[in-house]
Amino acid sequence: MIGIDIIRNNPDSVRIAMDNRGQAAQIDRVIELDATRRALIMQTDKLKSRRNDVSRNIGQQKNVPQELIEEMRRVGAQIKQADQEIKGSEEEIKKVLLEIPNIPDDDVPIGRDETSNVLVKTVGEKPSFDFTPLPHWELGVNLGIIDFERGAKLSGSRFYVLNGMGAKLQRALIDWMLDLHVDQNGYQEMYLPYMVNSESAIGSGQLPKFSDTMYHDAEDDLWMVPTAEVPLTNLHKNEIIDPGTLPIKYVAHTPCFRREKAAAGRDTRGIKRVHQFEKVELFQFVEPGFSGPALLQLMADAVQVCFQLGLHHRVVELCTGELGSVAAKSYDIEIWAPGSSEWLEVSSCSNCRDYQARRAKIRYRSSPESRPEFVHTLNGSGLALPRVLIGIIESGQQPDGSIVIPEVLHDYTGFKMID
Repeated sequence: MIGIDIIRNNPDSVRIAMDNRGQAAQIDRVIELDATRRALIMQTDKLKSRRNDVSRNIGQQKNVPQELIEEMRRVGAQIKQADQEIKGSEEEIKKVLLEIPNIPDDDVPIGRDETSNVLVKTVGEKPSFDFTPLPHWELGVNLGIIDFERGAKLSGSRFYVLNGMGAKLQRALIDWMLDLHVDQNGYQEMYLPYMVNSESAIGSGQLPKFSDTMYHDAEDDLWMVPTAEVPLTNLHKNEIIDPGTLPIKYVAHTPCFRREKAAAGRDTRGIKRVHQFEKVELFQFVEPGFSGPALLQLMADAVQVCFQLGLHHRVVELCTGELGSVAAKSYDIEIWAPGSSEWLEVSSCSNCRDYQARRAKIRYRSSPESRPEFVHTLNGSGLALPRVLIGIIESGQQPDGSIVIPEVLHDYTGFKMID
């Protein structure tokens, strides 16, 4: 959530930022509501001052005039009415602010779509084959490790079943990625609920914007997590973090549940875009002055996974129109899928600055005597399945249809090849 003081003091810069995003935002409405609220507060302060003055005088009088008593009754009613109007204005301001996306950093490329994204680097060469590589939806079925028919039978479209070595490969990837980030990159592993309340979904920025893509249990008002970012953001909700505690680095594995809204016929083949998938998520709470370098390090931690798996990959800086609503700056990490012949995003690493912290009321003290300030939050997949599975299956395919498993996974899988 953007601080209202930024809109109050620099409305034009916020309008420009929203225009660069290509998103409409009710900036004028916020300014109007804020002016009304401040006028009501001034009015109420005058009424309360008058009531306090009269109360002191009444205490010194033996016979209080009836008209003064009547005036105090009117003043009391006016104060009560004004307080209710102030509360209403504050609730309306918050409602509008929750719908305004984050302000992009000044150095984010300006553009409306992916054509304005900036290629930062490409690592390795595209795999070459002396045969025509197959897509994973053919390889997986041929090897009996992916079952689309039973996934659809159980749950409908955009669901699938992993069999035998396919299921173990996914479990091995999750275990290896968690160990990598804990043992080498200094993250603390967390086990999290797979459902969160509405307050948590608002705190992370999922609500109100993405309610139509989330699965909701209305009876208990719980939301299935679309990513571990949601519960990780809220671990320190409504807290003041002690001095010397930051940075805090968490890693967690969760299934993710999303109502994919892609157009009919688009990305429906295979396991690229599904309603339920696994993900290892990286999350950091840092002091404001360190969030810029922290984003680069978090991105490097995610890139390390691609590198150790031997997957051809690239890093792309997102333009303003491609940023997620909570992000001020983002880098996407994409791997090459030779059978599908496309780049697949496996991580989006973002600096959200104090946007989520304001929503979830997460602050810190730099010293015992200092005033609380909002922390900065960062997140990124480290990495997301099943697209990493796609990369391994399609990049590791052999002429006979078997798949070579990356060496770093051998101790986790117990096998070097799927055939």
